[in-house]
Amino acid sequence: MIITQVDIWTVVVPVFPETVHSEEYGGYPDWARVPKQIIRLHTDEGFTGIGETGRGQSKEAVAQAAEQLKNRDVMKMCLQNVFRQEPLKPTPEAPSQWEIDLGPYPAGYEAFETAIFDLIGKRLGVPIHKLLGGACREQVRADFWIGHQTPEDTRRSTKVAIARGFTGLKTKCRIQEPMVERLRAIWEVGGSDFKVTVDPNERFNTVEQTLELAGQLKELDNVEVFEDPIPKKGLRDDVLAQYRYMREMLPFPLALHLSNPSDIIKAIRADAIDYLNLGGSMVNFAKSAAIAQAADIPVWHGSGNDLGILEKSYLHAASVAPNCLLASDFVGSWTRVDDLIVEGFTFTNGYTLVPQTPGLGCELDLDALEKYRVDG
Repeated sequence: MIITQVDIWTVVVPVFPETVHSEEYGGYPDWARVPKQIIRLHTDEGFTGIGETGRGQSKEAVAQAAEQLKNRDVMKMCLQNVFRQEPLKPTPEAPSQWEIDLGPYPAGYEAFETAIFDLIGKRLGVPIHKLLGGACREQVRADFWIGHQTPEDTRRSTKVAIARGFTGLKTKCRIQEPMVERLRAIWEVGGSDFKVTVDPNERFNTVEQTLELAGQLKELDNVEVFEDPIPKKGLRDDVLAQYRYMREMLPFPLALHLSNPSDIIKAIRADAIDYLNLGGSMVNFAKSAAIAQAADIPVWHGSGNDLGILEKSYLHAASVAPNCLLASDFVGSWTRVDDLIVEGFTFTNGYTLVPQTPGLGCELDLDALEKYRVDG
């Protein structure tokens, strides 16, 4: 199955302002104006595969990467890095040792990985998760998501979340924001069973401020986890010691958002975490989750407020990790005005179903694509 053509479209899909930040906290987010690239691979057998980059990848860089895939046989690719054309070999310096690095990974790698897996799944008649080892469960847990919101807007968003079938949410925040009032607003609507992932992106600043806030929130009994409360600073030893201390003192679990396997191992060895938020390509997510599983660490799949194609790939990856037990971030289907796919996400009781149709399990919405493309 030879790749004969690669289509690339640049898109900017707006967000619903009310689902992200309140006007008091900046209103419309700058990241929502950052373009994404949508790709479609064509083959000589008539199959097509689709993919989506993260934010900020240039069309030129993605097109340059695409040239490396043209005229290649999809069925002969190394699925741990679809761009690699040579097998690992003994190192020239020490022939008794072998190369272990499958990189490099070019711009927009996740989009190409998704499209290649989509092609192979369609060709073989199996969903992508089968190519990753097979789904461990029929549905994956998911939470609602909000940005920086006033308590009043948070109350409204919580009602929307419950109406849409969620049992918890993640909130972005800073230490100077009214955190107690915000989480009390969530509690007033959802009670203690409606759990909250508190994610300040390292902006609780210090251990002391983090623990003080945790003590104030404890009585609400609706915090599921604190994620990245203080600066990680490359996971220096002193920072890991601070995280270990917070883990011992916090009344609820502590998580780090990591992607580098060596960082994951460092955090585990330091006893610095209860949970992990993981990302990366589908294959690399599964590898990272396996590291965490060996240490009995539950994980969830993070996101970047993406569109439907990329988030479907997240869903497949999350489904194959036995320890992906926490609510993952499949959030673009309600933060964005369109997800650019025909078969979108639905949520029931805090879960979304794992696709069982061949390939990715969704098709590109060409009408929506034309509406939101910005490259002519």
